[in-house]
Amino acid sequence: MTASLLYVPGNAPRFLEKAGQRGADVVIIDLEDAVPEAAKTDARDGLAHWVPEVRKGGCQVFVRINQSDRLPEDAAAATRAGADALYIPKVSDAGLLARLSGGLEPHEHGRSPVAFVPLIEDMTGLFEVRAIAQAPRVIGLTAGGEDLATAMNAKPTPEVLRVPKLMIHYAAKEAGILSFGMLRTTVDFVDKDALRAAALEARDFGFDGASCIHPSVVPILNECFAPNEAEVEWARKVVAANIENASAGRGAFMLDGKFVDAPIVTRAEKLLARLEKGRAGT
Repeated sequence: MTASLLYVPGNAPRFLEKAGQRGADVVIIDLEDAVPEAAKTDARDGLAHWVPEVRKGGCQVFVRINQSDRLPEDAAAATRAGADALYIPKVSDAGLLARLSGGLEPHEHGRSPVAFVPLIEDMTGLFEVRAIAQAPRVIGLTAGGEDLATAMNAKPTPEVLRVPKLMIHYAAKEAGILSFGMLRTTVDFVDKDALRAAALEARDFGFDGASCIHPSVVPILNECFAPNEAEVEWARKVVAANIENASAGRGAFMLDGKFVDAPIVTRAEKLLARLEKGRAGT
């Protein structure tokens, strides 16, 4: 599972050296907003050391690159360092991803292709998001809330961002890829109750996980985006009962006083499949 994604500045060794031990499913080494311009080249050069070092903690490692003239070199350095995926900011058309994919192939000898997670951060990207979701190497989508609000000349409130985030989320689900984010994202990581409520709401909507900037949020995301014991037990009962009823020629049935039909069975099967996939990845 990919419930928790922890951002760590690429120019902060004291954070990077502990990043892989924080319990996050993914550590995102950030070369973009968290790194001042004067430190960006050194942060990129440090990927060769930090990507494998962080991965020793058992997590995946993504790299958020810069959407500027730095993009090709950032992407190539992250790929050579062994990053699992690139977080690509301000993606507004699928063509960029196709071009980037071709440019990375010479750097991928001896490794599997690096994956892409586009960040949708402007109006053009928002209305091209379905094509972006279907582009080469894309494994997930996420919204850049602050930038989206700026592009609309709006405030980044949950009400303003709800529809754009859902548009991005729906495009991800249509494409069968991961969807990261929360509809009520809060930057106040001290308010654990608000964070928990936001994460649970996002999971109810089908989001797969969310990113954070502080390690104290990681356990909350891991807890909220994972199925609980009661949900797993119910899913197993549904799948077992479906097998029994199908053999008797019944496509719908009652289970513990609840009506069960094909969509409910499919949802239970998907939950168990995600659980097994998560265990296999640990």
